[in-house]
Amino acid sequence: MTPSQAKQFLDKHDVKFILAQFVDIHGAAKAKAVPAGHLDMILGDGAGFAGYALWGFGMGPHGPDYMARGDLSTLNLVPWMPGFARLACDGHVNGKPYDYCSRVVLKRQLGALAEKGLTLYTGIEPEFMLFRKGENGSLVTADDTDALDKPCYDYKGLARSSAFLEKLVSALQAVGIDVYQIDHEDSNGQFEVNFTYDDALTTADRFVFFKMAASEIARSQGLIASFMPKPFSNKTGTGAHFHLSMGNKSVKNLFHDDSDKNGLGLSQMAYHFLGGIITHARALTAIVAPTINSYKRLVVGRALSGATWAPAYIAYGNNNRTACVRIPYGRLELRLPDGACNPYLATAAILAAGMDGVERKLDPGKPVNDNLYAWSQAQLNEAGIKLLPQNLLEALDEFEKDTVLRGALGAALSEEFLEVKRMEWVEYSRHVSDWEQQRYLEYF
Repeated sequence: MTPSQAKQFLDKHDVKFILAQFVDIHGAAKAKAVPAGHLDMILGDGAGFAGYALWGFGMGPHGPDYMARGDLSTLNLVPWMPGFARLACDGHVNGKPYDYCSRVVLKRQLGALAEKGLTLYTGIEPEFMLFRKGENGSLVTADDTDALDKPCYDYKGLARSSAFLEKLVSALQAVGIDVYQIDHEDSNGQFEVNFTYDDALTTADRFVFFKMAASEIARSQGLIASFMPKPFSNKTGTGAHFHLSMGNKSVKNLFHDDSDKNGLGLSQMAYHFLGGIITHARALTAIVAPTINSYKRLVVGRALSGATWAPAYIAYGNNNRTACVRIPYGRLELRLPDGACNPYLATAAILAAGMDGVERKLDPGKPVNDNLYAWSQAQLNEAGIKLLPQNLLEALDEFEKDTVLRGALGAALSEEFLEVKRMEWVEYSRHVSDWEQQRYLEYF
């Protein structure tokens, strides 16, 4: 779309304001509303922001303005906000792409990949939970009748939230996001809405837009759409699985090979990419599962439904959901990421890990198609299968040591990420919980 075509688009749809939108280091959407007549400003110098007011932008109160410069390929309407359009932006400071902007970081990684003649394709499966506030202010499932002990794929749970789901899907379809499947997931009030995969940058932009849509459409109906990884200790957590494949100008999926002796439909390139993910899995976890709460999900244990889908083990297998990588024939499904991840940083880190495997021809080992939850520690040790980090501090320590992932994200953003997340850990460590009061108040 050219600037003149964009102006015609805005006029045709009676757009009054453009959201110059980007994300902070946490992946949370940030924006300014710019009158549509000033489109040229967003495309030129960009919309200005005080970087010190934002998480993870490496600025003090004396720093220069952070300028959000629009990418015209992302211009679309905001269906739940009549008269508004959205333009995803890259951060610029002093006229140059900014090292702390996560979208800039991903574009650099994808640019280096393009120089090799390659394109990364991703599909993200966003899960979320629908809540409302109870009379006493407590968090309760949006639908009181969505209370089965084993609610996955429940028709009634799906039907009784159909008003929200229909509005959400209609909003996504209106901007060209092809939704192909919706289901009630394994926790009460939990849903997954799948949209068709695309190149990695487009998918990351759409994931951000998806969360914007779900949150605000839910709010308009008096509900809360939460992407929190583990809202309740006894219920299934919320993931955002990444499906991965690679292509070039002549081959759509370089990860696919029907002659695979393991029967997984993977090419040698795919196995090397997988080897990189396995090798860097512990460090990668810090980026794709970036909150304190993420590690309440990545543990081995039973949920209320009797099932758990936590990818706690660094392994891969055919349809093995107990491993961190599942192979749905001819592509990879990384099960580590959750809904709290910044999709730009997550994609950049995944790509760096995988391409390190391709360049060094790393071997992922043999596939494991057993239920790893049932294995003893001795069996895991014998097979060389390790656990993922079990808390954020452990994951951050692994990331700090990983020169490949830190190099991909850049020294500046890596240091900022570590500082912000270590601050989060300190705040959590100092917090006195209800559990502690109940356990220790009169214990001694």
